[in-house]
Amino acid sequence: MNTSSDRAVKVGRALISVSDKTGLAEFAHGLAAAGVDIYSTGGTRRFLVEQGLAVRDIAAYTGFPEMMDGRVKTLHPKVFGGILWRRDHDEDKRALVEHGMESFELVVVNLYPFEQTVARGASAEETIENIDIGGPSLVRAAAKNHAFVAIATSPRQYRAILEQMTSHGGLTFELRRRLAAEAFAHTARYDAMIAHWFAAAEPGSDSDFPASLNPALELKEVLRYGENPHQRAALYSDRTLEPNLVGGRQLHGKELSYNNLLDLDSALTIVRGVKEAAAVVIKHNNPCGAAAGSSLGDATRRALAGDPLSAFGSVLGFNRTVDLATAEVLCEPGLFIEAIVAPKFDPEAIAALTTRPKWKANVRLLEVGEWGPPQPRWEHRQVHGGWLRQEADALPDPNDQWSTVTATSPTDAQRADLDFAWGVVRHVKSNAIVLVKDLTLIGTGAGQMSRVDSVRIAIEKAADRAPGAVLASDAFFPFADSIELAAAAGIKAVIQPGGSRNDDEVTAACNRHGISMTVTGRRHFKH
Repeated sequence: MNTSSDRAVKVGRALISVSDKTGLAEFAHGLAAAGVDIYSTGGTRRFLVEQGLAVRDIAAYTGFPEMMDGRVKTLHPKVFGGILWRRDHDEDKRALVEHGMESFELVVVNLYPFEQTVARGASAEETIENIDIGGPSLVRAAAKNHAFVAIATSPRQYRAILEQMTSHGGLTFELRRRLAAEAFAHTARYDAMIAHWFAAAEPGSDSDFPASLNPALELKEVLRYGENPHQRAALYSDRTLEPNLVGGRQLHGKELSYNNLLDLDSALTIVRGVKEAAAVVIKHNNPCGAAAGSSLGDATRRALAGDPLSAFGSVLGFNRTVDLATAEVLCEPGLFIEAIVAPKFDPEAIAALTTRPKWKANVRLLEVGEWGPPQPRWEHRQVHGGWLRQEADALPDPNDQWSTVTATSPTDAQRADLDFAWGVVRHVKSNAIVLVKDLTLIGTGAGQMSRVDSVRIAIEKAADRAPGAVLASDAFFPFADSIELAAAAGIKAVIQPGGSRNDDEVTAACNRHGISMTVTGRRHFKH
């Protein structure tokens, strides 16, 4: 059955009250040219008048002045009745006439800049004043009554509204329904940001695990596909974390893929935890090369040499500005790189990377900005029927609590390698083993069902470079068989959490072969 909601709604009156005035002047002139009467409030009304538009003041319409520093201005029955009345209900129409209400067919509202206020470190008092009350109420009212009213919450929607008013003489139900869905998503995200701020302001077990979890995410882009071409995917932004991967600026290359983003996130996470200049090479979300040193160019060369075969088609991460010397290493023949993430890129490095190598046209360069020390944060993963929430394993371990449990102690050089290896192994899929020599990752065993298999793979990757290297294990050794393999390969030092019922057996094996073993007391599974 056809109803009035099936037809395009002709816009006679619009209520406009916005904080973000991007594109507003052009939009309002378009409305006025279509014969729309514009009602507005405070700063928005003054802005529109300055643009040469005739605008009626809401306070004059309601007969009720703005008060309490603008806390109360649109919260009035003559405003909400004019939005919420149902055009196919005679009783609603009689109430509208009886109480002298005007009818609004378009509401244009975006909310107080709460997110930006928090981001610039405003006081609690100022932050609270930027919690919008009237705005969300107007948005929800118009969205609820989308059968007869259109709601615009973003400047991105203005063009479609004006185009439909020209082509259809009004706004179609399909557009009104889409705008309503976007409006409810907009207010939901806004409320989630407020809830997040309150929880962060009062840390503790209750706020860390709230009764309801409402992530404040915003669609950034629809991706070409997911992990595989038959899977659809999109990227959502959480702007409460800065600087971060999603908030980075892409300087060059085709759009990032789902897998690119996963690999870049792993690369960024690893290099953020290294104090020295560091480079990491990621393949299928595991590090196949990593190195630290006094210069980024030197670290890059050694990281790529860690597993040259796997480095082809990889993603790279850096914790320093990519300079020309580093770019020169990346431009050498025989190398192919998918994407690079770094705090910054020198102009000379960008020029080299985007003009000289064969893969220049497509390489993605992502600049995320300078960062400080790693901060506590939460991570979430979906399981069938729900979500898991945990503290991210992103903070450095207190290495002053490590202990040497063998007769042999590591040398100073081995201690440095153990520290670097321990920083890398925590980011490798369990069961995880890495071999490091001279602050360079030379072998990785990742994601195997038995730890001894991961040891075998790491040693095989290292080949003749294994003698003199150190070995890191993300969890304890259940048996001494891994130590026997390490000893046969020439490994000289081991770092692991400890905690196995066979710790004494493992320690005894190290002592037999003159291998030092450091116990950290902290496991780093990654599933």
